Amino acid sequence: MSEARPEYIYEPETALTEIRVRERSLVGKLADNATLRKTLLLLLIALVWEVYARVLDNALVLPAFSSTVVAMISAMVSGELPQATIYTLTLLFKGYLVGVLIAAALTAFASATRLGADLLETLTAMFNPLPSIALLPLAMIWFGLGEASVIFVLVHAVLWAVALNTHSGFREVSRTLRMVGQNYGLTGLRYVWRILIPGAFPSILTGLKIGWAFAWRTLIAAELVFGSTSGSGGLGWYIFERKNQLLIPEVFAGLLTVILFGLLVENLVFKTLEKRTVSRWGMSG
Repeated sequence: MSEARPEYIYEPETALTEIRVRERSLVGKLADNATLRKTLLLLLIALVWEVYARVLDNALVLPAFSSTVVAMISAMVSGELPQATIYTLTLLFKGYLVGVLIAAALTAFASATRLGADLLETLTAMFNPLPSIALLPLAMIWFGLGEASVIFVLVHAVLWAVALNTHSGFREVSRTLRMVGQNYGLTGLRYVWRILIPGAFPSILTGLKIGWAFAWRTLIAAELVFGSTSGSGGLGWYIFERKNQLLIPEVFAGLLTVILFGLLVENLVFKTLEKRTVSRWGMSG
């Protein structure tokens, strides 16, 4: 009578292979996690900043990352940094919204008529290469020392990037998709909303992202040059004042706030919008 063989025999080589497979699977999951990769990269940059600042040992040139974080927390507790941030974001929202609305109107005119297309292409070729901050002196003459001057340069920063990308996206919508919309009897605003905008959305989203980036850096630069408006000051003015007072950690705290807000908008707003539209529809941006 033969002895019954056990169902499972422990083999060291097999167990080691299974462990390696699990390790490779774990590494693969970590490698596929974009959020984790970016977080680790940011931590590495912060570490390099901290080490280099300590080696340099000159807080007036480059304060340590830890000193910058302490200065940022102190400014937030005192309310100075949140107040400056809210003021800057309010101006940014106003200028960005007006710029997008004007771009939509200009693009609609360009899509409807050949004259509008020629007008958009001509105006874009003229004004798109012109730095928005260069218009600030004229804006101050035309609109005075107020928010209107800053909003004017923000509109210029947003308008041409959004209009140009949107118009290019409309022109690249396939003829087949256009014919489908016409066969369903779509005309006017319904045709634009259901056919042109979804078909051109990758280009539209690109224009919105570029316009946002242009507006954000233009606003900070305008505040650095323009200063406070109506007794208030934004992030740019906060940085400028601390530089004059040689409060360099506070200067870097303001710069870090600008960077963090840019990362926040890019990863939470535009990435989320892209996942729910372009990626979900199977389109490439």
